[in-house]
Amino acid sequence: MSTASLYRRFLPSPPAIDFASVEGKKIFNEALQKGTMEGFFRLISYFQTQSEPAYCGLASLSMVLNSLSIDPGRKWKGPWRWFDESMLECCEPLEIVKDKGITFGKVVCLAHSSGAKVQAFRTTQSTIHDFRKYVFKCSTSDNCHMISTFMLISRPHREPGLLYTLSCKDESWTSIAKYLKEDVPLLVSSQHVDTIERILDVVFKSLPSNFNQFIRWMAEIRRTEDINQNLSSEEESRLDLKQELLKQVQETELFKHVEKFLFSVGYEDNKAYVLAKAGSQGSEILSETESDESCCPETCVKCIKGVGEDKVKTYPSGNDVFTALLLALPPQTWSGIKDQSLLQEMKQLISMVSFPTLLQQEVLHLRRQLQLLKRCQENKEDEDLSAPA
Repeated sequence: MSTASLYRRFLPSPPAIDFASVEGKKIFNEALQKGTMEGFFRLISYFQTQSEPAYCGLASLSMVLNSLSIDPGRKWKGPWRWFDESMLECCEPLEIVKDKGITFGKVVCLAHSSGAKVQAFRTTQSTIHDFRKYVFKCSTSDNCHMISTFMLISRPHREPGLLYTLSCKDESWTSIAKYLKEDVPLLVSSQHVDTIERILDVVFKSLPSNFNQFIRWMAEIRRTEDINQNLSSEEESRLDLKQELLKQVQETELFKHVEKFLFSVGYEDNKAYVLAKAGSQGSEILSETESDESCCPETCVKCIKGVGEDKVKTYPSGNDVFTALLLALPPQTWSGIKDQSLLQEMKQLISMVSFPTLLQQEVLHLRRQLQLLKRCQENKEDEDLSAPA
């Protein structure tokens, strides 16, 4: 049975006040003079009207993430990296959100997994005084915003996931998350492993076939010949950090073991695997123009250069991805190893104590993402609103 259509709804005034009314403008001006409209200008610069009636949570979150200048690390449309409702389906499929909306817990989970710093509060666990205090905090800052009811979202100290991101949008993420969290500990405890290479053999040979899509390198495209498309200083800095982080991954002792093992089993980064890792950007590069592929062996970073217009796509090789995958696993994964000397050696390899700060932050980001995926998989995101430990 069809329902009658509606064109707008009048605000119940009082108590509501129309933003564009004389009184609304007066209140706005007073707040501006008192310094409690600091967050408004960034938010209004990225205002987004929800594309579906039930997308209020997704539209609010994408607007806040963009206003905080958090880089999604993946493309929205064309060359642009930008948060949009369509990109926020890690914790709930869009079709379900479109039909039923989204819970508070899942919006919190989405904010965490998108790289924001989040504080979430339920009305039963806070007071009106708390609410007013946080409203004042957000209204006097342009680096923290509130989504009611009610969570505070702010920008982290650094970009999360500089090199890798756990691709929970991939259809296989449920089985892969289960494999990482449940199967790997059982495998290393149930099979006879007496060397690091044997551990790697057990884990590598049992991985789901499309695991490479689970940890994905966000390809960087640079048009070096077009002066009008030079990278900004911010993008240059970000790219430099990625290169430094990749270098740090490759300098770990674990990477050396992985590199040696993968070479011994004849594993190669063939083109299909490369494009699967790099996502649609890689296929676009190759389809736009004939290309020749060259390798930079001194860094294990590969470049694909197009004819007539140089485009460089850098991404970690299979060695780097597999190393990151192992580092992302919680330390207790290996506790079932029966050989105590081997257990200590494995703990030493994954220990972050000796890692540079940049690499420590990247590993912690991956571990938190993996915890979030498991929380969503078990439908516990409404039970625990806190950031993963």
